[in-house]
Amino acid sequence: MVKKPLTSAGTITAQQVRAARAWLNLSQDDLAATTLIARRAIQDFENGKREPKPRTLRDLRTALEQAGIEFLFVGDDAVGIRKRDLN
Repeated sequence: MVKKPLTSAGTITAQQVRAARAWLNLSQDDLAATTLIARRAIQDFENGKREPKPRTLRDLRTALEQAGIEFLFVGDDAVGIRKRDLN
């Protein structure tokens, strides 16, 4: 069986956002203030109550990547996050 390589191309998931916030010690309020996305929208996404618009996903991803998170995918499947070297 051939292992597929990790990539950073894919659609982020609620689990990845929750994990990234935890790793960075950011509250939903902190992320909302950084992205100008309503805290309730972030909360609903993380709890599986809402599927965000592509722009919202992009803004969440951008903010978390700028804070040092790299989102990991195998093919189209989200598999985790890791800290990115900011240097």
